Amino acid sequence: MEKTKRPFGWRDKVGYLMGDLGNDFTFLLSSTFLLKFYTDVMGVDAFIVGLVMMAARFIDAVTDIAMGRICDRSRTTSAGKFKPWIRRMCAPVAIASFLIYQSGFSSSPMPFKIIWLFFTYILWSSIFYTSINIPYGSMASAISADPADRQSLSTFRSLGSTLAGLLVGAGVPLLAYSKNAEGLLYLDGKKFMVIAGIFSILSVFAYLVCYYLTTERVKLSDTPAQHKKSSLKSMLASAAKNRSLLSITTASVLMLLSQFTVQSMSGYIFPNYYNNTTAQSVSTLVMMGTMLSSAFIATPLSKRFGKAELSAVSAAFAAVISLLTFILRPANVWAYVALQSVSWLGLGLFTMVSWALITDVIDDSEIQNGIREDGSIYAIYSFSRKLGQAAAAGLSGGLLSLIGYTEGAQNAPSVLNGIFNISTIVPAIGFAALALVLWFWYPLHKKRVQENSEYLKMKHEQ
Repeated sequence: MEKTKRPFGWRDKVGYLMGDLGNDFTFLLSSTFLLKFYTDVMGVDAFIVGLVMMAARFIDAVTDIAMGRICDRSRTTSAGKFKPWIRRMCAPVAIASFLIYQSGFSSSPMPFKIIWLFFTYILWSSIFYTSINIPYGSMASAISADPADRQSLSTFRSLGSTLAGLLVGAGVPLLAYSKNAEGLLYLDGKKFMVIAGIFSILSVFAYLVCYYLTTERVKLSDTPAQHKKSSLKSMLASAAKNRSLLSITTASVLMLLSQFTVQSMSGYIFPNYYNNTTAQSVSTLVMMGTMLSSAFIATPLSKRFGKAELSAVSAAFAAVISLLTFILRPANVWAYVALQSVSWLGLGLFTMVSWALITDVIDDSEIQNGIREDGSIYAIYSFSRKLGQAAAAGLSGGLLSLIGYTEGAQNAPSVLNGIFNISTIVPAIGFAALALVLWFWYPLHKKRVQENSEYLKMKHEQ
């Protein structure tokens, strides 16, 4: 007789929060500081760093989908279908992240440094991070079948990311920089390597808390005939015709392109353009405050207006504020922080509901195809998010090279103006495109989501 599982509650919410906290201790460190670390500490050209990060995404196209298929076809254990992967892979992903930031190799030959970056980044991102992030994201469908519970998990997951952003984004600028003889700030490689090690240890702790607090209570199929008949080719063919999946993955690329351009360029606009890393930390703190504020209003607003509708309007708002910042070009760093924080309020609303959107897509795909493929669909979605991150790194790296950001010319007037332009125009364009995709292309607006939920409830009760 199967043991009765406890009802969904706060333990699941806090546990799921800790899972994304573990993810983002390494993910945000990479997306925010890897480009800065390799250009300023290791001396690698920004274009090459961006190229390596983009090249890794071609490998992710294989590993993400493969991990999704492994999750869908794996058997359910006493701990669940997805949870075991969190315990198995938490240490490898943390160690691989730490290996990326070995400042002791800064005086090594350039080919070695580029190969080291490629090897360690692939090991962390495409192999170990994939093997823990895909099961973690897919697990939301197994924790609860209730749309309201899943929205709570999305909100708490976003809160976990916000907390990691607070520790990474606000803490690193205060601790990792030193001043040179001219009084200009520079990223200290030795300090940064120690910080990377600390975040790796914290990530393992957060993953284990997630493992022990969450419960998978929705019975999902193990290796049924429908999955045996569902080949990778048929799954990809189905995905190519899935409007909801195509549009949400496109939206994800645009969102991450905009968000991580802002985050990666913060390592240049604050220490280089404004020569003020304290403002960078304060900006992160204020940003976290706006994200937390969004958490309290996202659920009631999404219930009233719909998740897609709310996301489109908030993205359009962020685009307008980013464009306004570019036009005003504030000379005072605190005016810049204020405008950027207002823009983050718009992004925060979308972030708080973004993980609930993919569960809506999974439900819609089950109705369209008759097969429940949580892991595979989430893998495609995860890959699109990595594409957005890579696009941000590649675009930022390429544009930094284009404006002449090289050793010895990092504070030239033309370079500084270029840094400001990249930090504002790219997000403005990305957020505007995101709003258009969500409003006109993404089909799962409020009415259809409610209809899908009612249909699946009746189906699963039969």
